[in-house]
Amino acid sequence: MNVRMLQRFKKIKDVTSSVLSVFSVETNHLHTYPNFTKNTFDVDRGPYRSLEEHHLTYFRDVLGENGLVVDLCDLEKYNVDFMKHLRGGSTLVLRPTATEQVSKILSFCNHHHLAVCTQGGNTGICGGATPIFDEIILSMELMNKIIHLDELSSVLTCEAGCVLENLDHYLNERNLMMPIDLGAKGSCHIGGNISTNAGGIRLYRYGNLQGNILGLEVVKANGEILNCMNTLKKDNTGFHLKHLFIGSEGTLGIITKAAIQCVPKPKSVKLLFLGAQNFTKILKAFNKARHDLGEIISAVEVMDHQTMEMVEEYTDLSSPIGRYPIYLIIETSGSDETHDEEKLNRYFESCMDKHFILNGVVASSTTQIQKLWSIREKIAESFYKDGYVFSYDISLPLPSYYDFVTEMRHYMGEKSHRVFGFGHLGDGNLHLQISVKEFSKEILDYIEPHIYKRVEELKGSISAEHGIGFLKRKYLPMIKSSVNISTMRNLKNLMDPKGILNPYKVL
Repeated sequence: MNVRMLQRFKKIKDVTSSVLSVFSVETNHLHTYPNFTKNTFDVDRGPYRSLEEHHLTYFRDVLGENGLVVDLCDLEKYNVDFMKHLRGGSTLVLRPTATEQVSKILSFCNHHHLAVCTQGGNTGICGGATPIFDEIILSMELMNKIIHLDELSSVLTCEAGCVLENLDHYLNERNLMMPIDLGAKGSCHIGGNISTNAGGIRLYRYGNLQGNILGLEVVKANGEILNCMNTLKKDNTGFHLKHLFIGSEGTLGIITKAAIQCVPKPKSVKLLFLGAQNFTKILKAFNKARHDLGEIISAVEVMDHQTMEMVEEYTDLSSPIGRYPIYLIIETSGSDETHDEEKLNRYFESCMDKHFILNGVVASSTTQIQKLWSIREKIAESFYKDGYVFSYDISLPLPSYYDFVTEMRHYMGEKSHRVFGFGHLGDGNLHLQISVKEFSKEILDYIEPHIYKRVEELKGSISAEHGIGFLKRKYLPMIKSSVNISTMRNLKNLMDPKGILNPYKVL
């Protein structure tokens, strides 16, 4: 190994924490470069070894120089989370290009007791893909090959680092589509989607990602490669091992390949953008849609006027129907445009006659539909500009869905700048956002125990589609029984006895 690289690594290792802290203050980018997570949340480092020069030599031999990231400026994008709330202190990113390299890396890390944080597109909101201390970041960004598409069965085989939007573009040219659609599709990786069992806007139609994964290739903590890459829709031979890793957030093994059941691209897509007086009316309109539109509904989204107000404030987008207290978005996907249009028109007129909705617009062209969907997709981009936003991804029974937002608005009072809610009404998934001027431990302690206690009382879930990660782990015992958690710990100890995979997360 050349001396220059060793010296540079040594220098980074010695000064990373102090330099990054000074950089944040002097450039006045406190929001862009948050405080270190270990300091903000007072976390104790686990009993893992620190990087040494001979470790770096080994990784360079396995990956080559281009497979390592050690430059201070380049490291920052891997160390800071998508929400710009969390920040690790990793001094090394490894970028493998093949499963065999991942196997060698994990075998070495397991033997030398080096902690590993696996990262895809780093778009999660729970801190599951961001290091807490100096864990080695294992980035899957170079494992981005589409391996095969069986167009007869519509099964796509690809590597874990494939960007979701790229997969969708590839399938679109073949009259197929991914069964999942996310706001972060331009940067999130399919491996990360699988490891968090991501939901998204079309879960109502196509179900959880878990139900669309036919096979996985996974590297275990000790480096063994577990091949569960069956592409059959039905295979009942023994334990369904692949399900262990779907939703386990990289704590049990590293997903390297996946076989995904894709779906036909619909011939007729339409979008309804509706305004209503209150959430009670929204529920009536939704219930009517379930009966009137039934088999062609592919997505049902809701957003309140505070959300729309924020989007209008920070983007060049605006409501196509004017301002209303609450909005409902219904997407339909079918095979007969005339049939779908007739059903939609009857539904729309009936909702107006019954006063379930006050106004609305139906979009049929691709351009119109994309423009209306962009309002929903720009929400996340907007609230980054609205101060420090506490973001909560919860599931609730529908009667309590929006009452929860109203309750939190009263609870926060003048302590917050804005409390707003939007989400996937079709599956009861609410995204509750609380915007404040700046982060403080006091405001965090004021918000979170109350939210999660109320979710528990309402028989909801503290994580609908984004996992537990780092931020929600201490609240897991509120929702899961001690038997559930002990079983999870037993699985973790069996699969990763040294605890090197994504420490400080989930458990």
